[in-house]
Amino acid sequence: MRAGKAVGAWRITATVTGKHRLLLLLGALLLLGFLATTLVSYFVSKNQIHRSIVENELPLTSDNIYSEIQKDLIRPVFIASMMAGDTFLRDWVLQGEADVPAMTKYLGEVRTRYGTFTSFFVSERTRRYYHPEGMLRKVSENEPQDRWFFRVRGLNEPYEINVDTDTRSRETLAVFINYRVYDYAGGLMGVTGVGLTVDMVRNLLSGYQKRYHRSVYFVDKTGQIVLFGDRPSHGAANLNDVPGMRNIVPRMLATEGGDGSYAYSNGGHDYLLNVRYVPEMKWFLVVEKVEDEALADIRRTLYINLVVCLTVTLAVLYLSHLTLGRYQRRLEAMATTDRLTGLLNRHAFEILMVQALADARRSRQPMCALLIDIDHFKALNDRYGHLAGDRMIEHVGALIRSSLRASDVACRWGGEEFLLLLKNCADADALVLADALRVRISESALPLAERPVARTVSIGVAAWRAGDTPETLMDRADGALYAAKREGRDRVVLA
Repeated sequence: MRAGKAVGAWRITATVTGKHRLLLLLGALLLLGFLATTLVSYFVSKNQIHRSIVENELPLTSDNIYSEIQKDLIRPVFIASMMAGDTFLRDWVLQGEADVPAMTKYLGEVRTRYGTFTSFFVSERTRRYYHPEGMLRKVSENEPQDRWFFRVRGLNEPYEINVDTDTRSRETLAVFINYRVYDYAGGLMGVTGVGLTVDMVRNLLSGYQKRYHRSVYFVDKTGQIVLFGDRPSHGAANLNDVPGMRNIVPRMLATEGGDGSYAYSNGGHDYLLNVRYVPEMKWFLVVEKVEDEALADIRRTLYINLVVCLTVTLAVLYLSHLTLGRYQRRLEAMATTDRLTGLLNRHAFEILMVQALADARRSRQPMCALLIDIDHFKALNDRYGHLAGDRMIEHVGALIRSSLRASDVACRWGGEEFLLLLKNCADADALVLADALRVRISESALPLAERPVARTVSIGVAAWRAGDTPETLMDRADGALYAAKREGRDRVVLA
């Protein structure tokens, strides 16, 4: 699997570099921000404490919450990106969208596998809205609930993050990742993606409120409070209904770029708040604090804060390092390997194939492609079930992986098909290797339903020729594979 690691490393080089920069920047911000806030709060008057809270503490809390929200949205964005690049989805559309159950099954598997609230696809050609429960309806420019689709079609970016009610369950608010889908020629085919409930954002806000002793909530452009962890201390549903605040609401919600700090009085207490516009959600993030509490605790907590500053900074940096490393390894594995067999996936193999053909042209060394198909696989699925079919694919994949030379590259090409690229291997040697692999697979039974079951394979072999492209080489291998099947299966045929 050295080839898979090479592809993974190539894909995440920018991620590794970005991780180191992020950790350094995060550490510097935490240290400087906490130390400045603590020391300035101790040595200055009430007005200086006021300024410190407004300019440092609240914006820092707002930035941390904003960063957490962005981090939680990385995974669903990646899921939507995979859906947009999925060959099944694109091929299904190109084939006329005839098999609706296949699409709903696909969307249902995405929803179940990744734990999303919903998954969907809207066709550009037919304007049909597909959902795990079926084809719901057709979208229309005249329907307000469908405006998101026509907005996404005109975006410069490949996707958007939008907060809206679910099309099927209008009372459910969800965070949607809407990703454009293109065909192989670059034409727009539609929009796909996933939706998540806002409960995870509520839990995040509650955690920050308990940790920082601040009220944290989201408001829309009208001042309506749309999302919060614990209800804000003023208890109002709209900022315009809060005494002392209604006069500053127009200024707070006047712009969508940048953030701002404000103060107001209510019920004999002074409140400080920071407002930041979150473009991904089209809402304003409000972080609010009672100024009286800060003044009472400032001296008592000075030395404790100095120790906590260093401890929290080191802990956050350590946890960030572990979290980013885990996501990095997960992204590498998902981007390059097939989950079932551990072989390269098709996309990673195609990248290596282009490189291998270029090396063959430069070195003039022979190379062969082997396309392998498990014989009578549908009959196995019909008799023993799809779980047994997966076990057989995994079994054959393990036999292939253990038979590879150090220079060979193998992938699961799709379904029950596997593709091998034998470098520095002439067609005669490739036939010998292919036949040995065929015999080994046919003699290796897999226990299914308390009895051993063996399957044969048909193999098409194609030798690289000068001027070959990946497509021409694969066409010949595919033709040889079909010839092997026509001649009775369980055999090797050279193109």
